Amino acid sequence: MAGIHFSFENFKELMSLNMGISERLDENRAESFTLLYCDFSGIDESLINDALENILRTSDSIVNDGKDYFFVLPYTDKYGADIVKKMFDKFFVKFLNSFLLAYPADGEKPEEILGSMQDSTSAFLKKDLHCLDRFTRNY
Repeated sequence: MAGIHFSFENFKELMSLNMGISERLDENRAESFTLLYCDFSGIDESLINDALENILRTSDSIVNDGKDYFFVLPYTDKYGADIVKKMFDKFFVKFLNSFLLAYPADGEKPEEILGSMQDSTSAFLKKDLHCLDRFTRNY
C-alpha cells in the first residue's frame, strides 16, 4: 500500500479532480473525501517515506511543501481521516499537529477548502500555511 504523490504545483487541480469524481459518483454528497494536513517537521525523510508506504492506500493522494503534508483521502469521512492521523502519530511515536476538512461540508471549491485550511491552521495550530497562498488568492 502507498498513496500516490503529486507535485505541489498541481494541488488545486488534484482537489478539482476529486471534487469532480465525487460529484459524478456520490449521489448523496456525504463526506466524499477528507483533506488531512499533517506537520512532519523534525521527522527524517526516510521515516516519512516508510510511513506513507505503510499507512496510506493506493487511492490516497499526497502533496507536500517541505514538511507540510496534505492527504486527499477519497471516500473517507473525518472519523476515518482521524484514524489515519493517529496511525501517523503511532508510527512516529509523536503527536503531530494536524487539521482535517471534508468535501463538500467544508467547501464546494478548491479555493474554499484550501482557504479554510489556511484559516484553521492559523487559528488552531498557530501555523501559517503560506504555501497555499497561490491557490487561495481569489477566495
